[in-house]
Amino acid sequence: MSTRTHIAVIGVGNEFRRDDGVGWAVVELLRKRAEAGALPPDTVFATCDGDPGRLIALWESAALAVVVDAAHAHPATPGRIHRLELDSGHLDRPGTTSSHGLGLGEAVELARVLGLLPNRLVVYAVEGADGSFGTGLSPAVAASVDPLVSAVEDELARHQDELAGGRS
Repeated sequence: MSTRTHIAVIGVGNEFRRDDGVGWAVVELLRKRAEAGALPPDTVFATCDGDPGRLIALWESAALAVVVDAAHAHPATPGRIHRLELDSGHLDRPGTTSSHGLGLGEAVELARVLGLLPNRLVVYAVEGADGSFGTGLSPAVAASVDPLVSAVEDELARHQDELAGGRS
């Protein structure tokens, strides 16, 4: 088994379905910050349509995978952010669902069975307001992008701190 060292940040969704593109928007901003040298150099940024097989391929060799996705909640509070962390191979699920047919939960379960989970998986799910065709996020979801970028940067920093602490 190979040592898992890289970090995968994955924006899930469809940039042509309004709020479903929030993950893509977050990844785009993080890529720009990485180009400026503000993020760990071993970070891989990717976008995905939510297909479980593609998600697994993106995170399978990662020490840390951070996924940002739009979610549906009932009742909804557009722009509200949920943080979920993998615990014993299962994600604790809030009262939200993925905006995709087969969702993240199915990808996690399949990866668990196949032994392809990252060492650590953190998911940020953002409640959306508008999943219609078109580009551009609704105001409430657009307002969540900067806090999401900061939250992901904090995850990456914590991961780096944990690695540094383990190298005594």
